[in-house]
This record gives sequence, C-alpha cells and structure tokens, in this order.
Amino acid sequence: MGLHSENVEDVATSSNFKQVRTTKLNLDLDVNFETKKITGVLEITFMSLKDNLNTVILDIHNTLKVSSVKCGETNAQFSVKEFTDYGESLVVELPKEVKKDEKFNLEIEYQAGEGSSICWLEPEQTADKVKPYMYTQGQSVLNRSFFPCQDTPAVKATYSALVTVPKGFTAVMSANKKSFGEKANRKGDTNCFSFEQTVPIQSYLIVLAVGHIKSARIGLRSEVWAEPSILESARNEFDGVVEDFLKTGEQLFGPYVWGTYDILVMPPSFPYGGMENPCLTFVTPCIIVGDKSLTDVVIHEITHSWFGNLVTNANWSEFWLNEGFTMFGQRRISETLYGRASMCLEATTGQNLLHRHIEHIGQDHPLTRLRVIIEKGVDPDDTYNETPYEKGFSFVCYLQSLVNDVEKFDKFLRAYIQKFKYQSIVAEDLFDFFLDYFPELKEKHVHERQGFDFAKTWLQGTGHSPYKPDLSASAELTGPVDLEIKRVTEVDVQDKPQEISLWTTYQLMYFLDDLSAKSPLSDASKQRLVLDYPILKQSRNAEIRQRWCEVVIKNEMLEHKEDIRSFLHSQGKQKYTKPLYELMMKASEDLQKFALEVYHETERFLHVNVRSYVRKILGLDN
Repeated sequence: MGLHSENVEDVATSSNFKQVRTTKLNLDLDVNFETKKITGVLEITFMSLKDNLNTVILDIHNTLKVSSVKCGETNAQFSVKEFTDYGESLVVELPKEVKKDEKFNLEIEYQAGEGSSICWLEPEQTADKVKPYMYTQGQSVLNRSFFPCQDTPAVKATYSALVTVPKGFTAVMSANKKSFGEKANRKGDTNCFSFEQTVPIQSYLIVLAVGHIKSARIGLRSEVWAEPSILESARNEFDGVVEDFLKTGEQLFGPYVWGTYDILVMPPSFPYGGMENPCLTFVTPCIIVGDKSLTDVVIHEITHSWFGNLVTNANWSEFWLNEGFTMFGQRRISETLYGRASMCLEATTGQNLLHRHIEHIGQDHPLTRLRVIIEKGVDPDDTYNETPYEKGFSFVCYLQSLVNDVEKFDKFLRAYIQKFKYQSIVAEDLFDFFLDYFPELKEKHVHERQGFDFAKTWLQGTGHSPYKPDLSASAELTGPVDLEIKRVTEVDVQDKPQEISLWTTYQLMYFLDDLSAKSPLSDASKQRLVLDYPILKQSRNAEIRQRWCEVVIKNEMLEHKEDIRSFLHSQGKQKYTKPLYELMMKASEDLQKFALEVYHETERFLHVNVRSYVRKILGLDN
C-alpha cells in the first residue's frame, strides 16, 4: 500500500512533480561579489512518472534569469509564467515525449541575483568586517531563487556542485563530500570547490555559503567553520559536546546516515537560531556564550538529521511533523545527557512560549492548528510560529503517554525512522504506522478518543494542546527560582537575595519570564531587580539579554534603554528582534521613538526578511 502523501497536493510549488521527479542535480556555479550574481549551469536528471511526458515545470523566482535549456544535445523551448508573489514557473517543452520510468536530463544556463534565498552581506554586516559574505537559505520555498527546481519537500534528490569563488574566499555546502582543486569545472579550471551529497535531500536543504572563513576540528566527524575572529571561541564552545550529541542521537533513533556533521557560525545578521542543512548546520553566533549553555540549539539541529531531513513533511501544512518530533527528540537527548529535571525546565520554557503565542493571537486563530491550511498564493514562511514546535511536541508526548513506556516508545521512534527514511509523509502515514505498531492501542480506538482524537482535535483543533506533558520534575530547579520571584515581587522583603549567578541558563530564563509576565512591577521591585541581580544586565547570553530587554520595556525602565540598543545592534535574529520592536511600539511614546531610532541605525545590518517584518511593526510601509 502506498503512502497517504502520494495523494496530497503542495500548493506552494508550481512544478509538475507528480508527473516527473528529480533524481539528481549537478551545479556548476561562479560567485561574483562585485556584481552580486551567481552564474550557473544546472544539469537535472529526471524520472518520468507517466507515459507521453512532454512538459517539465520547475519553480523559479523573478530574480533568476534563464538563458537556455537543453534536453540532451537539443535546445528546448521554454517560457516563464506567473505563479505567486514568491515564485514563477519555468515551463520547458521537451523535444520529444518521454515514456514512464525513463530517465532524461535537462541542462539549464541561468543567473541568480539578490533573490529571497541569496543573502549578500557587506563587510560591516560580518563579524570580522573585512570581506563581504554570501549565503543561501532555502527553507521554506526560497531556493527557487537560487536554482530552478521542484521546490517541494515531497521530492528528494542527490546533488553535486562545483563552485568557483574569488581568491581569498572559501565555499561550503550541505554535502557529505568536499574537496578543492581535484575536479575541473565547465571551463576546465580546477581552481574550484567540489561538493557531493550522496543522501537524497529536499531542495530547501541545498545551501551554499562563501566568505572569509576557516575551520577547526571539534569532534571525530565534525568541524566548525567561522570567520577568523570568532573561530577559537566557536571551537571552545562546541569542542567535545557535538560528538556526545551525535552518539546519543544514534543510541535513541538509529544510525546517523550523513557521514559528517559540521557547523557554520553565521554572521551576526543571520535571522535564525539554526538551520538544519545536512552535514552543515548554520547557527547564530548568539549561541557562543563561553559556557556551552546554549548548545541545545545544536542538539535541535542534530535531531533534524532523523526528523525532518531523513523523514520529512510532504508539504508545509505538515511542518509540525518535522518540528514536533524534533523538539521531542531534542529533549530525549537532553534528558539522557543532563537529566529529567533539566530537560523538563527547558521544555517548560518552550511550552510557556507557546502559551504566550496563543494568548497573543487568540485561541481560535488558524495558526494554532497543527495542520495549517495554506491557501494557494500564501507564502509558507508567513505561517511560521511556535505551534508546530511546541504543540507538536505535546502531541508526541501524548503518543508516548498512550504507550506508557519510555523504552518502548524509543523503539517505536527508531522503527518510524526506519520505515519512512528518505521519504516525505503526512500525518495519516504516521497515524497508520503508530496504530499498526501498537495493535493493542488500535483495538482500544485511542485515535478516536473524545477530546483527544488524532484527526479532529489534534490536527484541526485550534488553541492550546488538549494534553499537557508531565514536566513536574522541573520543580527541582524551579523551586529556588519561585522563592526569589516571591522575594522580588512582595512588598515587605527582608530576606537577602540568592546568588543567582550559580543558576543555570534555563533557571534565569524562567525567572525573567515570570517577572515579565507579572510586569509592570512596583517601583520597589524594579529597584530590587537592578540592585540585587547585576548579572541580568551584564549577561553575554542572548536568551537572558532578550528577556532582560523585555522586562526593561514592559516596566518603562528608560534609564536602561541602552541595553536594548546594545542588544539589537549585536544580532539580527528574528526570534529576538521582532518581539522587542513589537513591545516597544505598544509602550510609551519615548520608547516608540527609540525603536525607530535603533531601527534606522541597524537597518542595513538586518536580513531582508527581518527588515521587512520590523518595518511593518514600525508602520514604515503603511
């Protein structure tokens, strides 16, 4: 029996991927920083899924210009047609019809510029501020501006690439094989970088970064790449922990099939915490704190090696399959390495973020569903929020509670990976497999339980999760924090403050989250906060700094507004930047003016997507 995903549409792609499938891509690219152009030749190998195939439709972007298309040695007629605001259709007429199961190649010459996937940074936007930098970001539907493709997670293919860059620059890609000077490009020049990814991946995971970067060994199968000024601190942050994360993931979920696992520390303007590109995770420099306290971001991206990269959502309505399972897997690795109390506190922080998100947008908002309905023309990126991560995590916890045995559920996860690896699925594929794997639960009709039924309540229901994971073990760590919150917020205080510098990052986050929720605080509470806990104001940890800024804004502590300016100048991560601007624009006129001032100071530093979001928040595009 086939997968349910075989019958599901993907409204975010114009490609005819159900008639013809990509099996291999070969890229030959020249990167030019002066013109901010990538000139390329792309050879795609296809397999026809029907008889009499005469047309191939690929996704492109209006910033990508195709100059010629060949089918074998024959020129093919092509045209560009409108699709959506975020993409166009490249329609190729084949010189002759192709039979079912027959393979054929298209060779496409094209040029890509400043599209949605390709980010060109000026030297001042980098850490070293010496040379420009370029990187691509494919998720969700951005790589159609990088190269013509079937830009859907339903299609997986292997790829290879030859990349020519200016002298003094290094290129890296999401590939498990790499070399320099060993292969000649289309011009016969061996002065280029060579890459090959032998594991089939979806188009959004093909990435390229070019910059003044170096590498350092951090494990048996891992290197960290970074600009020279931060390489040593990056090496110290990740050395010795990445291999532990990988080994624990293998123990829980099965073999790591990707060979290498490298990390690229991105420039400060990188808008995300991390991106799970196979063999080359992109991470924000915000996680380099000096004490390894934010390396759980890397655990999350490593966990995508099984959930998301190996077993993938078939379309973007099913994004929760990628992220919900990854959150659960990340926390299983954390629990194994650091204990249940620590894991539960981290999960509590995540669940609190979900609660705040739902309270902000409303219980009935469609973006609080696990399965998001994405209409044609809607950019999947515009549906991004906490729900697929944390409500998805709650659902996987619910499945574990039905099994009522941690080890049995771990075995199920390994079987799930084995069953669906290299494939793209939808929720019904998961449900069927879960019920077949646990026939005793199927006999009890657990999938149809009132208030917890898989399809209606979980997939389609809005609002908070019907099941709350048991995170009570976090009390071991939250107990002393609750006492200190009480000390700060009560009127009559005589107890001396605790030495919170000994707390973990997640204890500090919990502390600030609670104080933020109770804000505005009394004048006495604000005074105690500043005088008794200087570590909050002085912290280098981005998670702490963001929450401190939030407390400053909610309490109109204008004497500390320079902390906000300093933080927004130091990084451009979307998760941190958007909420602070939103809070400032809901605050006093002084803070609204301050928000505009800081934005204009940092505008050129921000990623184009973050810049667009902030401009809307500030009302600059109305």
